Amino acid sequence: MHPIIAGNFMLDGGAMFGVVPKSIWQKTNPADNNNMVKIAARCLLVEEGDRLTLIDAGMGNKQSEKFFSYYHRWGEEALVSSIRKCGFSADDVTDVFLTHLHFDHCGGGVVKAGEDSYKTTFKNAKYWSNKAHWEWATSPNKREAASFLKENFVPVEESGQLNFLKKDENNYLTHCDLGFDVLFVDGHTEKQMIPIISFKGQKIAFAADLIPTAGHVPLPYIPGYDIRPLTSLKEKESFLNFCIDNSVLLFFEHDAFEELGLIHQTERGIRLKSTLKLLDL
Repeated sequence: MHPIIAGNFMLDGGAMFGVVPKSIWQKTNPADNNNMVKIAARCLLVEEGDRLTLIDAGMGNKQSEKFFSYYHRWGEEALVSSIRKCGFSADDVTDVFLTHLHFDHCGGGVVKAGEDSYKTTFKNAKYWSNKAHWEWATSPNKREAASFLKENFVPVEESGQLNFLKKDENNYLTHCDLGFDVLFVDGHTEKQMIPIISFKGQKIAFAADLIPTAGHVPLPYIPGYDIRPLTSLKEKESFLNFCIDNSVLLFFEHDAFEELGLIHQTERGIRLKSTLKLLDL
């Protein structure tokens, strides 16, 4: 497993932490003078037999300067160059698993082929979503419409590379052919998928936007972006208890500084116990 930095950007701290006061959340996620906090697009490259699976793809670089001016990109890392640093090329990727289709999770999976045309970044890969979320994204509600940019995912369907994972209605987790389990959650957006992967005898959950940073571990710390915050609260509590009971580490997609976290139950509730990196395992 290889952490892949697909780019870094900044978001409004208040939007990232919802109803939690700034005086509290800034202790873990300090803001600049414009109330912006540093955010990573930390994807994951998973080697499993003859498969090389990329989980999420960052926001890419095909949008306009005006678009990117809202997100204050920083750092030198980019998706394909980060994959190269791990010894692979874009053509080596066999599968692209998209937790959901918000632009900062899937945008890097499609690049410009011309002024008004697009192509997939990973021409040899199957791209994975699920039917319910795909329909949600392609006919978005007004609250989420700005996060679902059709140029980020419609070209995947047109390329013939789109595949759907089917949710197992009878179990908490769905096992997929990519070699890991998947949890479906609906608080942040409809049918977001959380992969849970076994690595060197350790289970690791790619926490995506269910728990975007280490600072979001406490239960009430729910982003203002979530469409169903009370659903997020229930899903998060169930998921964190599952992680404690099964010794699952959290992989933080959006934390600019912390990669993995171990959580535990305390008198104040579920909290982060320690942080580490994949290289430590």
